[in-house]
Amino acid sequence: MFEQAREISESEKARLLPWTGRPVRRIPSNSETAGPRIVAESAGMKHALQQIDQVAPTPATVLLLGETGVGKEILAEVLHDRSPRRQRPMVRVNCAAIPATLIESELFGHERGAYTGAIARRIGRFEVADGSTLFLDEIGELPLDVQVKLLRVLHNRVIERLGSAQSIKVNVRIIAATNRNLDAAVQEKVFREDLFYRLNVFPITVPPLRDRAEDIPGLVNAFVEEFAASLGTHVRAVSPESMQELWRYAWPGNVRELRNVIERAVIVATGPVLTVPVPRQASTPAPRAAMTLEAVQFAHIRATLESTNWRVRGRDGAAERLGLKPTTLEGRMAKLGLNRPRAGALA
Repeated sequence: MFEQAREISESEKARLLPWTGRPVRRIPSNSETAGPRIVAESAGMKHALQQIDQVAPTPATVLLLGETGVGKEILAEVLHDRSPRRQRPMVRVNCAAIPATLIESELFGHERGAYTGAIARRIGRFEVADGSTLFLDEIGELPLDVQVKLLRVLHNRVIERLGSAQSIKVNVRIIAATNRNLDAAVQEKVFREDLFYRLNVFPITVPPLRDRAEDIPGLVNAFVEEFAASLGTHVRAVSPESMQELWRYAWPGNVRELRNVIERAVIVATGPVLTVPVPRQASTPAPRAAMTLEAVQFAHIRATLESTNWRVRGRDGAAERLGLKPTTLEGRMAKLGLNRPRAGALA
């Protein structure tokens, strides 16, 4: 599930990732309702964020690849917020959501009278994004005729509004995203090969949630915090048994599905410790190494301790959030070898 992305502050270093002791890399969102959405404990997400750090300072075109619901738009926001263009808002276009007859006008604008119904001049998204970033989501759904015009714009950085012969130079950084296999689309002649090469300057693959299960405890805790606050409930933690089931589920809908499942569970919760009904598998999930209950407890308790800055006792302490007596929690911490990291380990 972004205020401006930034490096982790000293105060945030008190929040550690489960298992590793390294600082949490949770990038917040510009969305008022989204809450923390990126947890990067898995190797795949760490690599994606490393690639973003490499390409963000440049003007290079970036192509985000990945299944529906993995968070491509969130990563686009992070990339924009780490770029020199962050002072201006990123402009978004969902190419799949706009009718084919209107997409050209949406991208490039039109003059009054350019076509029936064009009663006034309209500024297109390229002009709006001048000096900023244009995020073209679902780029694989663009009609072929618009692909030709987009290719020309990417090559010349010049647009023409519909109904006008005037050329307008634009300084736009392009981030495109798709859940389609563009290589296959090129072979099927539904996506232009030259446009694919123009977009594929710096591809970043966002892994599906089933391949980044290490991120699940952190994402779950982030979503619990988000919905407990927005819905005004007293939910503080997820039961270890539920966390184990969440780990085992294959998440065909990825992070978006996980977020929706947690939201529903918080809405119907009757106590501070959340039991999450996991969706039934529609098919046999991809094999995943089993996670022991002890390992789930370790990750879950540690994430809860981090959320309270390792405060066990008192109101809203880790023990209260987990629905345990402080002495019981301290006993489990000792058994699991959970100790608050030394300050020097956070640097």
